[in-house]
Amino acid sequence: MHHATLAQAEGGRALRATLPAGAQIGTTFSCSYLTPWRPLSGLDARALRRADALLNRLFVEPALGLGYPSADLPVLRWLDRYIRPGDEARLPFAFDFLGVQNYTREVVRFSPYVPLAWATLVGAKQRGVPFTQMGWEVYPESLYQMLRQFAAYPNAPRLIVTENGAAFPDPAPQQGRLTDHARQAFLQACIGQVLRAKREGVTVDGYFAWSFTDNFEWAEGYEPRFGLVGVDFETQQRTVKDSGRWYQQFLASNAGEALFSGADTHGATTG
Repeated sequence: MHHATLAQAEGGRALRATLPAGAQIGTTFSCSYLTPWRPLSGLDARALRRADALLNRLFVEPALGLGYPSADLPVLRWLDRYIRPGDEARLPFAFDFLGVQNYTREVVRFSPYVPLAWATLVGAKQRGVPFTQMGWEVYPESLYQMLRQFAAYPNAPRLIVTENGAAFPDPAPQQGRLTDHARQAFLQACIGQVLRAKREGVTVDGYFAWSFTDNFEWAEGYEPRFGLVGVDFETQQRTVKDSGRWYQQFLASNAGEALFSGADTHGATTG
């Protein structure tokens, strides 16, 4: 953890020294909005703070000069054995933007069986809520909440949504068309949450959907389908999905242009 955090800042300094003046340098963080399993439980509330320190704050706060969130996750004090003189001064870097990678929220509950963190995540299937092929809850508001959380740091730079999307099973293409209502609705809702954050004063300067095409998804392989463009992995045939066609039209519209231009974007996600 410590060496990755140092590398993040050292990479920023190396780029700043090498690139022309005005180059925009940023880093990006995977994050999930967290809520407690039992809202009135003090044990779950403390478990949530520990989980938030590990999942959402661990790398961003050192970059902003705030150090590691060890007050809320005491196990991070073990990092002291790896921190050499001068390291703490090298952890921060003035990034021009922070990237937000968000797909879902997580529900946290206290668990005495998970050492050190004393917390576990309650999956969407267990909670009986809609979920994607990855088992992640369909919860677009998570993006809004994480934009608010990152923007709340006093010295936070502007934000860019660098990853956001959903994997759903796709039907076979019919006459060159691939209908994916769930993915399109998810993207529309998430872009609406970006707009909501912007209207409340959060500086969000960009949004990138994950992903352009169906892809190889880590340990899950080719099964989860995230793409705006469907891929037949046997024939390599590409088919633009309905979500991709909607996204293309949105980006080409006045509403899409206005979303990140500062203009009024009322109704921008209804196209």
